[in-house]
Amino acid sequence: MKKPEKIRILIADDHYIVRMGLIALVSTEPDMEVIAEASDGTQAMELFAKHQPDLILLDSRMPGKSGIQTAMEIRGKFPNARILMLSAFDGDEDIYRALQAGAQGYILKNSTGDKLVPALRAVAAGQGWIPKEVATQLASRKLREELTTREAQVLNELAKGLANKEIADVLSITEHTVKDHLKSILGKLQVADRTEAVTTAIQRGIIQLN
Repeated sequence: MKKPEKIRILIADDHYIVRMGLIALVSTEPDMEVIAEASDGTQAMELFAKHQPDLILLDSRMPGKSGIQTAMEIRGKFPNARILMLSAFDGDEDIYRALQAGAQGYILKNSTGDKLVPALRAVAAGQGWIPKEVATQLASRKLREELTTREAQVLNELAKGLANKEIADVLSITEHTVKDHLKSILGKLQVADRTEAVTTAIQRGIIQLN
């Protein structure tokens, strides 16, 4: 009698200890096997193309090419690719971007093995996987106003500690326009000042500090 084929998994995470832990966990499951591991987005793309696994477990934030960018590239070349995004961040923008990039599931790094393993099986089978806490964050996003591209740019410069005039110079706009954007940003994020705006934006995943 022929043995059922195992789910072939590629694991991509830039943290060695995390990656080894994930490999060890997957290796305990009789119906799964890790066929390759990657430490960054570029390597993940190369290994996916080489091995074409049933599933990639992909860290959302890695140095260089992020997990979001990698997911977009993989789905661009392999439309049927199955991607489970793994993240330490539960901000609504982080989750939204991952799903927009083509991930079928999103799971937090603090999840235990009994949550991760079913997620791997579900996504490998072509199903979506959005845990309750992730779904709640995603739902809250619909109730909030989105920032424009320019407002997000202003917020990024603000996070670097730049003053209004410096932001204006970097973005080649007037200082008055910067002030208008800041007023809109505070309103949309429902915060009182610049510092709170940056903190909230980081928590939600609207901006990321390098």
